[in-house]
Amino acid sequence: MIQQKYNEERSKRIRPDGDAQYVDLSVSEQFKHYRKDPWLDERSETVTIRDGEHIKYFILGAGFGGLVYAVKLIKSGIPASEVRIVDSAGGVGGTWYWNRYPGLMCDIEGYCYLPLLEEMDYIPKHKYSYGYEIREYMNKIAAKYGQSDTAMFRTSVKRLVWDESGKQWKVTMTKERTSDTPLEINITAEFVISISGLLLHPKLPAISGIEDFKGTSFHTSRWDYSVTGGSQDNPVLGKLSDKRVGIIGTGATAIQAVPHLAKYAKSLTIFQRTPSSVDERGQHQTDESTWSSKIATKPGWWKERNLNLAAHLSAAVEPGATNLVDDQWSKCRAYRALVGGPNPPLSMESIPAFVASLYASDLPRAERIRQRVDNIVNDKTTAHALKHWYGTWCKRPTFHDDYLPVFNQPNVRLVDTSGKGVDALTATSAIVGSTEYPLDILIFSTGFRAPIIGSPAFRAGMTITGRGGQDMDAKWRDNVSTLHGTLTRGFPNFIMPGPFQAGATGNQNFTLDIMSNHAVEILRQAQARFPGQKVVIEPTVEAEEKWSAEIAKRSMAFAAMAGCTPSYLNGEGIMDSLPMEVKMKAARMGIWGEGIESFMNTLEAWERDGGLEGLNVTPVAANLSRWVSM
Repeated sequence: MIQQKYNEERSKRIRPDGDAQYVDLSVSEQFKHYRKDPWLDERSETVTIRDGEHIKYFILGAGFGGLVYAVKLIKSGIPASEVRIVDSAGGVGGTWYWNRYPGLMCDIEGYCYLPLLEEMDYIPKHKYSYGYEIREYMNKIAAKYGQSDTAMFRTSVKRLVWDESGKQWKVTMTKERTSDTPLEINITAEFVISISGLLLHPKLPAISGIEDFKGTSFHTSRWDYSVTGGSQDNPVLGKLSDKRVGIIGTGATAIQAVPHLAKYAKSLTIFQRTPSSVDERGQHQTDESTWSSKIATKPGWWKERNLNLAAHLSAAVEPGATNLVDDQWSKCRAYRALVGGPNPPLSMESIPAFVASLYASDLPRAERIRQRVDNIVNDKTTAHALKHWYGTWCKRPTFHDDYLPVFNQPNVRLVDTSGKGVDALTATSAIVGSTEYPLDILIFSTGFRAPIIGSPAFRAGMTITGRGGQDMDAKWRDNVSTLHGTLTRGFPNFIMPGPFQAGATGNQNFTLDIMSNHAVEILRQAQARFPGQKVVIEPTVEAEEKWSAEIAKRSMAFAAMAGCTPSYLNGEGIMDSLPMEVKMKAARMGIWGEGIESFMNTLEAWERDGGLEGLNVTPVAANLSRWVSM
């Protein structure tokens, strides 16, 4: 019965246009005002990289990924002056720079989520860190490791071209300036590290009438406090007291913003296509005595805590094992359907039993969360509409103590669209079916471009041309292949952080920590072979194919993603209908199916071997043609 209900609810939401049902704001000219940066300051104008410069380690992205890679390079002995960061945003932060909506906090425990806590000797203020604290923390990292003054912001890399004669990358980028015309800058780089982030490009629903709406509208990733009042760290939205506010979307962002909107708006209309699963959060301040006695008790505690969290998410712990995080996130054992886990199915015959076991293990949790809705929401029709009917792994699970009670407030109305979404907008209203809902302010909480779409070049909005004129987008379309998700043949000295052919867990920052350690160790070992010389590093064809086969062999670990309700995790449901040859290609570009700890152990064993197996390393020097094939 439950599976039938899941299938019925999924069928309501399947659309033939898939991702085309959204407008990608990163490329839209018509709606480019929705991506305007509201947080610019004087520092964002500064030009810190000059035309013609040569940079040894050039990092694209000033989010956690870019910072972590920079710190790991510097800790390995590389001077901070040889590491340079650029970002299209106006400052440090990545997604935490853009997203500043009221109530924003990380849904992963801050003691795990925030990287470099040991190096920074930092104690998060709350169990779940708020957005403004995360951004402040990131700026502290940049300052400590010498990147605050040298990073260049409002800078988009347009083109990377491998220069075979110089054994370096030619980089063309544009620096935006408020007070002047954009500045084109051309540099060269020995190594390029592209950390463009996973959830970066906001999207709007492709519905008619967006351009006709005469009220105020904005996307949650560009929150307009001049309209609502308040600020991120003091979300008193006093300007909404006489406003009819609408918000489209009920995902992880809306779960956090809605309670603040409901508190201050004259009326709040919430337009829902698919409900989120909303479990308990249990936010509280950090007790410093508990921190020192139970959390940061020894060197290496951060890695140990993250491995413990990952093991629980991958169902890789024995019954009764200690749960260091001990929150509702860490009890999502069936999340292994998305991030992998021990002993994945290795044959088609074993898939049905494996998938059935995942649904069976998830059912008690799902039933408890659905009952939680009934226990909190008074109106039975509203409560029924707020219940999720899909596996925990199909959409990002959410956790909040104040979201569900909002629906008991007299000024709040849920418009459940039964999976269809808002039909259209007029000058004054949103239309669902035959009903118009008058609005003064409309907020789009409609998420971001799916991180699984496109090559690293596409995701960063640039073109990358490798050796012999090879186009990276074309390689990704034809035959995704890497070594450890870190390097790809034809694009020497170009370093990636995954997610393709790498590992994953609920905490992306732990994955970035593993990937950055691995990249720095590759660089260290390669350069140690030719002290004082530049080197070119590139995988062999054989190594890429072998690694791709290992990824594909474990891909059946994700069989339960088939049949999921549409989301950015499955291309809005289109993945199920793709031809078999496309699905096989997708299996090659997936993640390590045995879970993040197995992935980490595999990389560390490779590093300890010290042979750089699968890599070609060549020194760059006049008349030197000696190759070292590992």
